[in-house]
Amino acid sequence: MTIHSTARQGFNPEQRMVLWVLWLTYGSFYFCRNNLSVALPGIQGELGCSKSQLGTVLMALKLAYGAGQFINGQIAEHWRPRRLLALGLLASAVLNVVFGWMTAMYFLIFIWACNGYVQALGWPPTMRVAANWFPALQRGRAIGIIGTGYQLCGALTFVVAGWAAERFGWRGALYVPAALLVMSAIHMLVFLKDEPAVEHALEEIEHSAAKGSLRANLAVTLSNPALWLVAVALCLLDACRYGFTDWGVTHLKEVQNASVSSAAFKYAVLPFGGIAGAYLSGWATDRFFKGRRAPVICILLLMLGLLALAYDSVIHLGMAPSVAILFCIGFCIFGPQVLLVGTLPVDLARSGTAAAAVGFVNFMGYMGAAAGDKLTGHLAEDHGWPTAVRFWAACAFGGALVIACLWNAKTHMPKTSNR
Repeated sequence: MTIHSTARQGFNPEQRMVLWVLWLTYGSFYFCRNNLSVALPGIQGELGCSKSQLGTVLMALKLAYGAGQFINGQIAEHWRPRRLLALGLLASAVLNVVFGWMTAMYFLIFIWACNGYVQALGWPPTMRVAANWFPALQRGRAIGIIGTGYQLCGALTFVVAGWAAERFGWRGALYVPAALLVMSAIHMLVFLKDEPAVEHALEEIEHSAAKGSLRANLAVTLSNPALWLVAVALCLLDACRYGFTDWGVTHLKEVQNASVSSAAFKYAVLPFGGIAGAYLSGWATDRFFKGRRAPVICILLLMLGLLALAYDSVIHLGMAPSVAILFCIGFCIFGPQVLLVGTLPVDLARSGTAAAAVGFVNFMGYMGAAAGDKLTGHLAEDHGWPTAVRFWAACAFGGALVIACLWNAKTHMPKTSNR
């Protein structure tokens, strides 16, 4: 029985194996991406960096990551996914260790930018493997499950990096996650298969036939107005998202006079909310909106803006209210994020350009994240944390307004598909 013939059924054993290897592999990248937020207070204290300077370091990763998404989306069409994933995992581990050796600001910016580029070797090959193994009628659910992986690993990053920073200093928040990435790379190389063996020849023929030139793919992608709306919405959401994930630990530490580990443990709740949001938002678009993603995205972004406005007051009310609002914020960040970053671009992409569409939208998202990191550092330093948090809320409301323009957009199912 082929994968296509089981599209309306559950995953077969081979698919389940691939799904969970992808779940763990891509999620592992976050150990060496989100960990810097835990190290920031120690870096600021030991090296005397300002918040604006630290914002530049964070921005460097986002700029390089966005460019990497744009470039690596094309590379992933030509290179084996396993090779790219292994390269990304191992290179990111090495760069995290090297970052811990650096003290000069220019070196910190350069190394973290390099880390951003190699981190971008994760998502495009992951999506190519998912496309190889899961046909259109299964892909939404499969990508939703993969999305829960990087939420869980994002939560574990705060816990692991927070513990390591408390025990070994801020460099421990870099070294311990690097070791986990090496183990993940070994696991992936042992267990991941790029495509089903039975359909390998057909897959290669189809892939070669569908693959266009870089110029052609760019022309088709950039002339699609719906993708621009998705890209701008993700740009605004990512400015808000990384405000919370990159600056949240520093914010809590300063406004609550908490320890780094205490603030990190509280922030570990946010990705757990994201797990629920990532899974349930995709289900809701199919169950209640017949494949229309924009209504769910718009509603969740409006809720996110309201929660962000309440956040700076609620965190002063104690542990339980702080944890509760962080869980809800995580739900409202990653529910729309998973739909904007993968499902909706594929829905709206013109024939044969799904990978290019995803790469373009991700590029725009991380441009917003980069600008948001820099502006958050500036606002927090010069105007105080309440102003920075209101900026995050404004980004969420702006994203809701943009995506509302696609309220009635539906999934375009191909006439014929073997995937």
